[in-house]
Amino acid sequence: MRSSNPVFSRRGFSRDNGYAGFNATQQPQAGNPYAANPYATGPQPTNPYAQQPQTDGRPGFPPAAPPQAGRMTMDDVVARTSMTVGLVVAMAAVAWITDLSLGLALGAMLIALVLGLVQSFKRKASPPLILAYAAFEGLFLGAISNYVDSYIANGAAMQAVLGTMAVFAAVLFMYKARIIRVTQRFYRFVMAAAIGFILLMGINLLFAVFGGGDGLGFRSGGLGILFGVIGIVLGAAFLALDFKQVEDGVAYGAPREESWLAAFGLTLTLVWIYLEFLRLIAILQSSD
Repeated sequence: MRSSNPVFSRRGFSRDNGYAGFNATQQPQAGNPYAANPYATGPQPTNPYAQQPQTDGRPGFPPAAPPQAGRMTMDDVVARTSMTVGLVVAMAAVAWITDLSLGLALGAMLIALVLGLVQSFKRKASPPLILAYAAFEGLFLGAISNYVDSYIANGAAMQAVLGTMAVFAAVLFMYKARIIRVTQRFYRFVMAAAIGFILLMGINLLFAVFGGGDGLGFRSGGLGILFGVIGIVLGAAFLALDFKQVEDGVAYGAPREESWLAAFGLTLTLVWIYLEFLRLIAILQSSD
């Protein structure tokens, strides 16, 4: 499962591991991660691991893979995600306590970006690479959070943490209750919106670098608040995509090592949401 935000290279489980993207044929193929879409019309791909027809009891859902050794379980995903997110939090605490400089924080961010890109384009999960990404990302988050909390918006870091947790819980509840339904149309809309959002932010950054100030004003004032909210909503949408990938991977009996990729994708998305919350809170408090 390639779940990368904001890299946006979600390509599903690798073909070598037996599970790939959705295709209206008998055999799934890579390219779109949302295999066996329970809400799609037309033929559904078969479970490459199923020994006999089985279902999880819900109409329209893919056959559940028989229990097999070495297959990914929800416990695996929870354990790996806890490990990566826990490392992010631990390293953020180190950066906060040691008052890591913004210069070193920028270096940590660039290293984390490179590591994230490398993992996003690898065919298989590399636990050391994912954990290294989490460590450097944590250093960056701790330093930037400390700076915002100390000089721009007192208490912003804790508010951003609580906001991120609230979004995660809300999306998980709505996904499990099928209030949010991850369909092909949902996937295409989210990807198009996210690409547009990234392009606008990139253009704004270029104008800021060469023209000074806040560029086109997408990250300050009223527009900054609007784009902060949009960023959080997009992050929530990517959480739903992550949950769908995990659910399909477990149902299809994806290899256990794929749980590291699930953890990597969830960590990327949570970091995205946290940063958008931190930015939004800073804008709101600075405008008071």
